[in-house]
Amino acid sequence: QVQLVESGGGLVQAGGSLRLSCAASGRTNTQYAMGWFRQAPGKEREFVAAISWTGRRTYYADSMKSRFTISRENNNNTVYLQMNSLKPEDTAVYYCASTDTSRSIRTPAEYNYWGRGTRVTVSS
Repeated sequence: QVQLVESGGGLVQAGGSLRLSCAASGRTNTQYAMGWFRQAPGKEREFVAAISWTGRRTYYADSMKSRFTISRENNNNTVYLQMNSLKPEDTAVYYCASTDTSRSIRTPAEYNYWGRGTRVTVSS
């Protein structure tokens, strides 16, 4: 199975930037994509971005596309989420996840492996 470990979260002022990392280990040869989701207190988990195994296709939530960038290392299983122009409403726990299907890339239920999350807090 796949194990995912996120890092890079922390406290940042509005307008600042953070770079999240997700390191994957275990069986990764069957995965289609790696994705980032976030969940704020009292809210449902929402899609942020995803990238295919090859890195040739990326997906973004419309509200984040202009500020966030997902990328993948060419020679390893590390995925990054560069977050710029952060807003207080970006405050959430950010999760890395892996899916074996392209059926519904923006749907949390389609992801079969999850990391434990990294917390991002954006102050006003």
